[in-house]
Amino acid sequence: MTSARLEPGSPAPDFTLIDQDERPVSLADLRGGRVILFFYPAAMTPGCTKEACDFRDSLAPLQAAGYTVLGISRDDTEKLRRFRERDGLTYDLLSDPDHTVHEAYGAWGEKVNYGKKIEGVIRSTFVIDPDGRIEHALYNVRATGHVARVRTLLGV
Repeated sequence: MTSARLEPGSPAPDFTLIDQDERPVSLADLRGGRVILFFYPAAMTPGCTKEACDFRDSLAPLQAAGYTVLGISRDDTEKLRRFRERDGLTYDLLSDPDHTVHEAYGAWGEKVNYGKKIEGVIRSTFVIDPDGRIEHALYNVRATGHVARVRTLLGV
């Protein structure tokens, strides 16, 4: 069963998750700024590495336009720390091991993987406006080329 999907204009579900350095990060603390949340299946896998590195390589223009980028996965903080260090990622990675936040954003549910139906992470990206509302909800995205698409969508 797939979680309910968020639509532009709906409130972004608040959360507090632990980052790669075991510090709490709350969406509420980022209110007043723009936020890009991207949900990815697993740190250090080829597709997730591609997507994470593309966000890293686009971070300067995104930050200059007022965006905070956060990656969210089910990985534990140790794996997130290794991923961040290995690939020189310069933004925070958040741990959601019980996929509660994934579910709140509709980024968890049934999907087809190599022709087989499974339940898991639905690679998704959300742009949240300064008032804490969903500006863009992008589901079932492909890792390759996705960040370029987000930048085009945002005019950055």
